[in-house]
Amino acid sequence: MPAQYRSAQKIRMEIAQVAARMIAVDGINDYFAAKKKAAVQLGVTPGKNLPTNSEIEKALLDYQSLFQTDSQPHQLRRLRCIALDAMRFLQDFSPLLAGPVLSGSATLHSEICLHLFSDESERVGFLLEENGIPYRLLSRSLRKTLHDYAEYPACHFLLKDTPLTLIILPEIHIRSAILSPVDGKPMKRANLKELERMLAA
Repeated sequence: MPAQYRSAQKIRMEIAQVAARMIAVDGINDYFAAKKKAAVQLGVTPGKNLPTNSEIEKALLDYQSLFQTDSQPHQLRRLRCIALDAMRFLQDFSPLLAGPVLSGSATLHSEICLHLFSDESERVGFLLEENGIPYRLLSRSLRKTLHDYAEYPACHFLLKDTPLTLIILPEIHIRSAILSPVDGKPMKRANLKELERMLAA
């Protein structure tokens, strides 16, 4: 293997490791922002030799297994229990859990992300208002194909001091694949019964 290539690989690994620490400790939840900041910290020109999101996630899981073996599993279970409560409350919208809380890479600063399904997105807001839950209306972009992104309405609020975002998709998309921002493959999502089984295991 050429020395230049080995050097590039080493740089990518170093950036991934620093970015993983920033995500795990400093609360940077955006992989792209974390690796750009890590590159600057290491004196590498941002945009050159940046690791992939998959490499960042692997480095994050490695960091958690080395340095957060006591705290991270408990924090992850707490987030999943809160997600379960939210999914039971929102079961009329066929909620699916997605993101780091499902994959297992969640940190102290991670939000819970649920995909809901309704052809009348305002119904979600009505339910929150009826139950005295203050929320902020925003939008989130999801990747449908390699080159196709779509914006969907979302509600963001705190549940037990934990940020939770509900992304509302049309009911026709309940079985449509959404691509993961980490590896570009169909995103893993879990329904209520699947999350119950995970927590019972």
